[in-house]
Amino acid sequence: MSSIAPMFDLSGKIAAVTGASRGIGESIARTLAAAGAHVIVSSRRIAECERVADSIRQAGGQASAIACHVGEMAQIEAFFAQLRERFGRLDILVNNAAANPYYGPIQDTPLDAFQKTVDVNIRGYFFMSSAAVKLMAENGGGAIVNTASINGVVPAPLQGIYSITKAAVISMTKAYARECAPLKVRVNALLPGLTDTKFAGALIREGEANRLFVSHTPMQRHAVPNEMAGTVLYLVSDASSYTTGACINVDGGYLTA
Repeated sequence: MSSIAPMFDLSGKIAAVTGASRGIGESIARTLAAAGAHVIVSSRRIAECERVADSIRQAGGQASAIACHVGEMAQIEAFFAQLRERFGRLDILVNNAAANPYYGPIQDTPLDAFQKTVDVNIRGYFFMSSAAVKLMAENGGGAIVNTASINGVVPAPLQGIYSITKAAVISMTKAYARECAPLKVRVNALLPGLTDTKFAGALIREGEANRLFVSHTPMQRHAVPNEMAGTVLYLVSDASSYTTGACINVDGGYLTA
């Protein structure tokens, strides 16, 4: 066995992944399970969570399903109550659920779309992280990874409020990292570029938007979900034991161009 492998071994860890019923979140959940973690698959719909959890179990991994709409405070509270009752601990949290209901001129953003985006992408991440830190601190620490976006660094056209919330996630990551380090909780962020998911599918199918992104990306293509999961595995494993407050671009070089 390679001496490097134990650095990425998550055996015995309890890991929760939100937005894990498809796309990047599903790939992350499968990767953490393959590394030995018991993964709690979470999203709004329990049937979809169960589908992914069952698939992980069939592949020999450990997984459970707990539904949670992170835009609803009562559901966040219920999620952590279940988590505490069933597992008694949490070692890893991946905040990956996101909302992006509006695509259009920033000045025309409807109030309901603004509120939904803020409730899920900022408030949801904030209070999921707060609850996780408290539970992790009771058991010697843990690791949180927030899925932000390169849009949080360079706002995307016609995605104003989404880009603003992702910039907030980057700042939130650094704030939690600074304050929670003494509690032995590390907090980092993943910044994906354009990735072929249902969430971003409209942009990929819209030829001009995809062409503009690819032409600006040194690797000359968009990503697939599995290309995000390895970075998260690094950030939640002992391989990154001295890493906190990092915001890692996984964007094919987009932000360098």
